[in-house]
Amino acid sequence: MSSMLQTFTVNEGPCEARATPRCFAAAASGGRAKITHPGKAILAGGIAGGIEICITFPTEYVKTQLQLDERANPPRYRGIGHCVKLTVQDHGVGGLYRGLSSLLYGSIPKSAVRFGMFEFLSSYARSTTGKLDSKSSMLCGLGAGVAEAILIVCPMETIKVKFIHDQNSSRPKYRGFFHGVREIIRERGLRGTYQGLTPTILKQGSNQAIRFFVMTSLRNWYTGDDPRKEINPIVTGAFGATAGAASVFGNTPLDVVKTRMQGLEAHKYKNTLDCASQILRNEGPLAFYKGTIPRLGRVCLDVAIVFIIYEEVVKVLNRVWKTE
Repeated sequence: MSSMLQTFTVNEGPCEARATPRCFAAAASGGRAKITHPGKAILAGGIAGGIEICITFPTEYVKTQLQLDERANPPRYRGIGHCVKLTVQDHGVGGLYRGLSSLLYGSIPKSAVRFGMFEFLSSYARSTTGKLDSKSSMLCGLGAGVAEAILIVCPMETIKVKFIHDQNSSRPKYRGFFHGVREIIRERGLRGTYQGLTPTILKQGSNQAIRFFVMTSLRNWYTGDDPRKEINPIVTGAFGATAGAASVFGNTPLDVVKTRMQGLEAHKYKNTLDCASQILRNEGPLAFYKGTIPRLGRVCLDVAIVFIIYEEVVKVLNRVWKTE
């Protein structure tokens, strides 16, 4: 989500009138686009994303545990509080951060791919004034989400889910990030890090399509006829949280299927459709919304925190890193 901020924040001097895929531009409705140096955008996004993940990861951990917890087993957790209690009881507070390293290591390249692809696509979708409408933003977001899913998110998420699932075992076998990755590749090959690719593409594509659409719509509404109207960081964070919430309610079923397809028991499913049908048949339709509340908390915090931190980091970079 941190990469999304690029599109809505104005930091530096005016861009040329023509759009270019090499320019990371923030659309200014009715005015000229303004740019942020790509290096600054990637660095600021990576820093903001890393800080955000450290703050909100426990909610991601709980969400994943609840999604992996199948009724037929029977379920181990009675709810969010019970999951947190058992995790801390068995593994200490550090147990809530199992799998964090895989997200930290992937945050910078994920940000780079998302920023790059979105700006490449949006550079052709903007008007001559640099304005990007909601529909075009949604399509560009879809393309960015699909690209990041294939290149970064799927292997990163697969490793994260396996680490979290492994902690439930009576004898966990992964001793750390690099040991875990080595074991996964040794046992399943590189293909083992691409489990659940289809639902990951669907999830990330819909995620970014929804978030970019909502953010662009809210920003255009707020600025109205004054494209240079500044947006207070708190307002920006609120818009981002709203966009994040919309994506949670819109694609949590895909997230549940993705999580099951990436777990240690993924062999039970023939494919994405079979996984979805088994969940529906064995656990009912409500199972597709397992982990919604902790995911909602994580995503809303994610977007709000990243937007605010990103702006502050860019301000610092503008003082110490002079660019054209």
